[in-house]
Amino acid sequence: MTNLSLFHELEKLLRQNSRYCSEEGILLKNAIIEDALALYPELIRMLLSHDRLKANFFTSVDAVLVFDKVKFQKFVMNKKFLPDSYTSFKNKIGLTDSEGNFLAESREVVLSWPYKDCVLEGGQTKEDARRNEVFWNEILAPDEINRLTEPKVLTAFKRYDVDGEHDVTSVSSQDNLVIKGNNLLVLHSLLRRYEGKIKLIYIDPPYNTGSDTFGYNDKFNRSSWLTFMRNRLLLAKKLLAPSGAIYVQLDYHQAHYAKVLLDEIFGEDNFQREIIWRIGWLSGYKTLDNNWIRNHDTILFYSKDASQLEFRKHYIPRSEYRDIAQGNSERYPIEDVWNGNEYDELNSVAIVSFAGETVSKLLNSNDEVKGQKSEKLIERIIKAHTDEGDLVLDFFGGTGTTSAVAMKMRRRFIIVEQLDKHMDIMCRRLKKVVDGDQSGISKRNAWKGGGSFLFCELAKANQSLVNDIQCASSCDELECIWERMNKTGFLSWKIRPESVNADVKVFSDLNIEEQKRFLIECLDKNLLYIPISEMDNAEYSVSDTDRRLSMEFYEGND
Repeated sequence: MTNLSLFHELEKLLRQNSRYCSEEGILLKNAIIEDALALYPELIRMLLSHDRLKANFFTSVDAVLVFDKVKFQKFVMNKKFLPDSYTSFKNKIGLTDSEGNFLAESREVVLSWPYKDCVLEGGQTKEDARRNEVFWNEILAPDEINRLTEPKVLTAFKRYDVDGEHDVTSVSSQDNLVIKGNNLLVLHSLLRRYEGKIKLIYIDPPYNTGSDTFGYNDKFNRSSWLTFMRNRLLLAKKLLAPSGAIYVQLDYHQAHYAKVLLDEIFGEDNFQREIIWRIGWLSGYKTLDNNWIRNHDTILFYSKDASQLEFRKHYIPRSEYRDIAQGNSERYPIEDVWNGNEYDELNSVAIVSFAGETVSKLLNSNDEVKGQKSEKLIERIIKAHTDEGDLVLDFFGGTGTTSAVAMKMRRRFIIVEQLDKHMDIMCRRLKKVVDGDQSGISKRNAWKGGGSFLFCELAKANQSLVNDIQCASSCDELECIWERMNKTGFLSWKIRPESVNADVKVFSDLNIEEQKRFLIECLDKNLLYIPISEMDNAEYSVSDTDRRLSMEFYEGND
């Protein structure tokens, strides 16, 4: 029996199982391969039921049938099996190696970080861009990885203080920084100047729910999410000072997996505490399930070096605790109620023994802004690890709670965010803080305003083309972008433009999503942003001001 006939027999068999077909009737190669590698019983039984497939993929060893999953995987991955129009087009223009195999199978290449690990860049700057292409896999030659992660040029510098917005004339290590862009690449860039200097890291990353309202596309499969987090946490560890700490806030979707990952990166000896942060109350919590109520997040707290960790206990002020505990004593379990005896007269605080409920209520006060993290929670964490002037990092900046609290507490901060909407909210919020905003923890910290922060962003190269591709609404627009890519873009080493141009009719026959996917695959992912080492390249048109300020950022001008 020929391979071509066997392809058809396998396709016919697999179509009998809805597990392997999309709603549009397309066979799902990845699902088939994953089940084969996992020895999924239902798939094995199906293959065994077909005599020719059984003879081809099973071997008898001492009267026991053994499934050759490697042979099966190669068979399914063969370009002749289910060659849709998109795959056929890619193959035709040369996106396979010299032997006709998919490049992703070659041992000579590795999967690219921006897409293998579902980096939240991928061009997503709009909150509604919850795209499937975040799962695309790209390939880079191993010796090109360093180019991807080297420090990047910064641009769009602006400084904000009590007098408003200003052009930036110099960059100092004392500046509060708000940086827009891919947080993985920003973290790599920060290493050059801030390695070992960050006293505290707090992050609230994507929870990997697939259905919540979090601005990022956080519908990752678990393995991709863990890889996504691992690449960032390894850099976070390098950035932490020896006496520093990191707090990672998650919910039940990934908290337990993240604990294992953090143990691997920071070491089990550096695990300090699992903190239960209650986020809902029976009277108002709306996301009820049909069994137990899920109403808390988990915060995992690790040190970089347990022997050098600095931790300062701060007790809840007596007046705050007594108001909620005594005024509502019938509503809380007895262990939550202040007993009135243990009291530090010197500091006017109650020394209390508490469960989570009362403390969470105290830290979720009515003066917080709806939809934002509790400033009192972040304040409590910052107090435990830092003094005035110490440096705090949050590389999932969101709407800016960490930066607002750090500024009110007179700590320095570095905040990273990539969504336009979140960045806009954050900057407006910080401007209000500079002007003396009295919400949140302002009054308790005697905050009257002042200070400043510096905004900048990663300078785009191919990322500008990625953004244009994703925003295009017609195939004609995409054809114009392809012409620009030929003239100004940096194409992947896999692409031969003359082959694409020769088969432009085939490209035109693809649907618009396939065209977008193809054009993005054509771009060199090393050059989404401009490397600092190439800022003098005339093709990038980096201004003299951006060159100077970028070098001050990395080399110092203090």
